[in-house]
Parts: sequence; C-alpha cells; structure tokens
Amino acid sequence: MSLNGKSAVVTGAAKGIGRAITELLLLNRAKVALLDVDETAGRSLKEVLDRQYPPERTLFLSCNVESEEQIKAALQKTAETFGGIDILCNNAGILNEATWEKTVSINMMGVIRGTYLALEHMSKLSGGRGGVIVNMASMAGLGPLPGCPVYTATKHGVVGFTRAMAVASTASGYGVRFNVVCPGFVQTDLFSALKTNLGRFSNMGDATEQLMQHLGVISVSEVAQSVLEMVTDETLSGRACCVSPKGRRYVDFPSFAQ
Repeated sequence: MSLNGKSAVVTGAAKGIGRAITELLLLNRAKVALLDVDETAGRSLKEVLDRQYPPERTLFLSCNVESEEQIKAALQKTAETFGGIDILCNNAGILNEATWEKTVSINMMGVIRGTYLALEHMSKLSGGRGGVIVNMASMAGLGPLPGCPVYTATKHGVVGFTRAMAVASTASGYGVRFNVVCPGFVQTDLFSALKTNLGRFSNMGDATEQLMQHLGVISVSEVAQSVLEMVTDETLSGRACCVSPKGRRYVDFPSFAQ
C-alpha cells in the first residue's frame, strides 16, 4: 500500500509515539490529521510540520477520545478536508492506576469508539474506500505489567478487540485491515512517570523498574516503524507485533481449532 496521497488520522498525535507516527506517515507522503487533547502541543507541532511540508498536508484538531461528539466531528472534518479517510491509528492512551476509570475510558473505550466512528467513513459497506486501522497496545497486552492491572487489562482488551475486528471485517466485507502494535518500554513521558502513577500498587514500583532495566527501552521511532509496516504491508491483518530492544516479532495466538 503506497501512502502517496492517502489520508490518515492519528490520535494522541502531539507527542511521543503519536508524533513519531505522524512524522513518518508524512515522510511517506500521506496527509495526516493530528488529533490530541493537548491543544498547545498540537498547534506547536502543526507549526513545526508546516515548515517542512505544505500546510494542506496536515490538520490539527483538538479532540478528547472520551467524547463521541468530538471524535465524530474530527473524523468528519478530516474526511471533508482530505476527501476521505484511509488510515486510522488509535494511539491515544494513559497509564494511571489511581484513575483507573479514566484509563479504561481512554485506552479501551476510546479505541472502540474511534474505530466504530471511523468505519462510517472507511468501510466499503458505507461507501468508503477501505483501508487499515492500527491500534496501539503494549507488551502489557500480551502479559501482566507489574503494578498495572488496569492498564494491563485495557491493553489485553485492545489486542483482543483488534483481532476480532479483523475477523469481522473479512467476514462482513468492510475492506479494512486491523493490526495492533505491542511495544515494550518506550522512552516517553508516559513511562517516565510510570512509578508515580501506580496508585494502590505503588509498592510494586521497584519491581517495575527492575523489569524495565532487564528488558531495556526502545525509541518512539522504532514503534512508528512497526506501525508503518502494518499500514503498508497489505498481507497483514489481525496481527499483533511486539516491539522490543530485540527487534520486531509477530505474535502467534492459539486458535479455537487447535
């Protein structure tokens, strides 16, 4: 899948992994709508990008993924501006065990909400061109992260939702591929503050720190490269890719038939 002229939406686009994904998609000639709740960071990034690319190739939209109204409006504006939507990266997420309801709302419900609303523009059943949706999970979507049971649950949910949607898309004829990225520890603000956001599990901070030191830390660009592969390789659907200092590997899951 060539990205030349394709239109993409990235949530949580202003910083960290979302910014890296945005920059890589633009480098590969896509048009990108940057969705983020942080207006200051989002507008600042838009200004930076406008010095590198034609301004009409990017669009910043203030958007809280907890709000169906805001996501719906942002997707509609993107479709009107870019002439449709081909790619969605559900990247927005938080890690805070003290505010676990918000963690579930953003990490899990935000992904589901964004996916369903994007399908109204992307699905061939509703007049769309098809495309690809890549969701951001975590290694915590494949196994437990010490001190983060709610975060772990949300990321397991993202992995399961993505795989089930890939099956549903094939069976229903949406024409949309679904994939999920499961990074290890990434050098972002989220993980820099990890130990202070464990809430009632703060006693497990040292264990989490030890795991981080054992596994190592990767850069946002390494995660973005995995997203790019999942977007451009049209043979990939229903796949989960684990990204760690050892590289990228696709995860095999047991099936009901086994």
